Amino acid sequence: MTSSVETRGGRFAVEARDVSVPAGGLRLAGVLRVPAETAAPAPAIVLTGPFTGVKEQVTGHYAQGLAAAGFVTLAFDHRNFGASEGEPRQHEDSAGKLADLRAATSWLAAHELVDPDRIGCVGICLGGGYALRHSAFDPRIRALAVVAAAFNDPRAMQEGMGAQQYRGMMASFAAAKQEQFTTGRVDYLPAVSGEPGGEAAMGGAEPFAYYGTARSASPGWENRVTRLSIRELLTFDAAVGADFLGPTPALVVHGRRDEYCSPAAAEAIHARLTGPRELVWLDTTNHIDLYDQAQYVDPAVRRVAEWMGEHL
Repeated sequence: MTSSVETRGGRFAVEARDVSVPAGGLRLAGVLRVPAETAAPAPAIVLTGPFTGVKEQVTGHYAQGLAAAGFVTLAFDHRNFGASEGEPRQHEDSAGKLADLRAATSWLAAHELVDPDRIGCVGICLGGGYALRHSAFDPRIRALAVVAAAFNDPRAMQEGMGAQQYRGMMASFAAAKQEQFTTGRVDYLPAVSGEPGGEAAMGGAEPFAYYGTARSASPGWENRVTRLSIRELLTFDAAVGADFLGPTPALVVHGRRDEYCSPAAAEAIHARLTGPRELVWLDTTNHIDLYDQAQYVDPAVRRVAEWMGEHL
């Protein structure tokens, strides 16, 4: 697929190319966006996004805006999701997602259009935590930006629910994993639910307002996720990345009102950073404002582009 389109507020028309990224024996489906009249070698950005999200949704919006600002961008489906390979389908694999990001970074660094010394990483929502963790341990990432990020921290989750309940949940997940090993059956639950109180990995009306409506319509997205994905979310430590990012410049963009990804956590992560850093607050009304609403996404993309331009 190739397309040439103008992005509102951008300087460049953008060509989009379907690409395939090898990752440990799997093929990841991606879209490489190239600004018109790009002079190689150019700065590039790899993106990662929300839990269950696919490349046609949030990361695609941000990748398009950043490409229109002059960066080569790569948005891709993580393993097990969308058009990428991987089993079980719709399973959150924290270690796998980090491996995907390393593979995507390697793929970009080897691309003829890209300057391997000027690669940045951008993460939105849950992808913000993955972007932080990836960038902390991969010095090929020269600049980081996270937007409305979820900074998963098992310690904080254990404290929030209590040690006994946390341990009990781990026991239930272990039993489910054993059953899956024995029977081969994968247990799923809805990603979102339009019914008040309905079972879903992402409960509440707000996630449904995005994923359950035409706002996020995409052929690659499915309204289901493995039940064991919840274990991944509860055990993945993204916050530790703040202590290892070192001199890598980091931009934190967050909404003042966000009931799903804590503004206080964003502030705390920013305070733990030791390199060049900046915290930008946007007057959002909810978390998903920063998924696709132009009045919030446009200033976020603009500041991210400026940050990457300053540091790549």
